[in-house]
Amino acid sequence: MTPLQRYIAEEIAADHADGLLTRREALRRLGLLGLGATAAAALLAACTGTGTGTGTESSDSAPSPATPSTPPGSAAALPTTAVTFDGPGGAPLQAAWAAAPQPRGGVLVVHENKGLTDHIRSVAGRFAGAGYSALAVDLLSAHGGTSAFTDPAAATAELSRIPPDQLVADLRAGLDELQRRVPGKKLGATGFCFGGGLTWLLLASGPSPPAAATPFYGPFPDNGDLSASKAAVLGVYAAADARVNASRPAAEAALARSGNPHQIFTAPDADHAFFNDTGQRYNATAATEAWRRVLDWYGTYLG
Repeated sequence: MTPLQRYIAEEIAADHADGLLTRREALRRLGLLGLGATAAAALLAACTGTGTGTGTESSDSAPSPATPSTPPGSAAALPTTAVTFDGPGGAPLQAAWAAAPQPRGGVLVVHENKGLTDHIRSVAGRFAGAGYSALAVDLLSAHGGTSAFTDPAAATAELSRIPPDQLVADLRAGLDELQRRVPGKKLGATGFCFGGGLTWLLLASGPSPPAAATPFYGPFPDNGDLSASKAAVLGVYAAADARVNASRPAAEAALARSGNPHQIFTAPDADHAFFNDTGQRYNATAATEAWRRVLDWYGTYLG
């Protein structure tokens, strides 16, 4: 297993431990990832009862009755349009594009492990409403795009099989396209969960365009080195997210060694995926505060 595959498998097990997935559904999803019945059962047993609170909720789950009608940034959000552009080797990449009328900068939005969902499109629109044109690349483009999958778990499994180098190459192509659309402006990158991990991986992959980044509760790559990155980083975490928080010290150490501006925000009384207002772990207070901090960060380092 690659580190990202392991992350997804453990996330499924944690969802089961926290009561978000039945045992049958968790075993089905682990099977889609390629785990045998014995290995899948052992993983669930290892997590059951721990209450780790570190899984990603299904992006198609219904909001709770307490979910406010206007999550942070939604009131001013602008519409997104579907676009395609050339990816690595000329292969087309699908994306959602949201244009700010007078962009202060551009933001690459990196989706969770369910692919390019309506929630991620809405985040791109929220950035545009705040003055930052945004592009959310569909990392399942080579497989027909997220819309080709009727089963979100199958989309997750397919994402897990894409080599990390390919995912990073597609994100770099997205940054190139974003720069073309906002010429002369500074770029940022914001990713969530799986996408937060990819944001860290992008920053650790060598010199890249982002002047700033705000990864949300993403695992830091093993032996990640940020010395080639010039990005000012705001790392967003959740106090109850023990599994992802385990890699936070490595992220903090790498940020300190990079010498770039950085800050860590840990949302109190919040769990993994607290920003996703379509999921069961949405926390309106934490999401609102995180959104404020992200916009302040980009206001300082993008314009």
